[in-house]
Amino acid sequence: MPAPRAGRPVRRLLRACLLMAPLALGVCGCAGTIQQRPVPHNRLEGLVAARFPVYWVGGSFHGLEISEATRDPSAAFSIQYGNCLTGGEGGCLAPLRVVTSPDNGFLPGGRTPTRTERVRGVLARLAQGGRTIIIPTAGVVVDVYASSAPTARAAALTLVPINAPGSPGDQLAPPVANTGFGETPLPSQLPAPLHPVG
Repeated sequence: MPAPRAGRPVRRLLRACLLMAPLALGVCGCAGTIQQRPVPHNRLEGLVAARFPVYWVGGSFHGLEISEATRDPSAAFSIQYGNCLTGGEGGCLAPLRVVTSPDNGFLPGGRTPTRTERVRGVLARLAQGGRTIIIPTAGVVVDVYASSAPTARAAALTLVPINAPGSPGDQLAPPVANTGFGETPLPSQLPAPLHPVG
């Protein structure tokens, strides 16, 4: 019986790796349905240019990078930190999301049981066991949605405006009377002016 050659185990290992490569690529490709790439800094320019303070907790928070920064039709800004834990586009449950709404006449929550607590000098509403914190400050409402109550609390104690001076932990401005933002049509809701024919 011939002695085994030294190259034979290396060839077997190489062949096994080559056979596993397509499987690994397929598995990694499936993960892309809920994974998101970090947001480039130029996507944050819209937040900086907003006419009201837009809150965030920095470029990253507790190891979570910004994975989404959007403005919805109501003019609210939403910043997501980390990849979706469950769901995907349209139904993502993220580790942390900070939403700033210029409509201070509306506090989200509906009939969800809440409790009130002072957070950085203002009266905030806590829901879902502390995983949601609703903070009316100045002329905006800041909502913190997190996968855990400690993460939500840490974010609430850290958040600052991206487009105005502020330091984490500073007292927040008290809420102002309803600014009437919700009653004013957005530019996209106004009809185009009629031009005379002729």
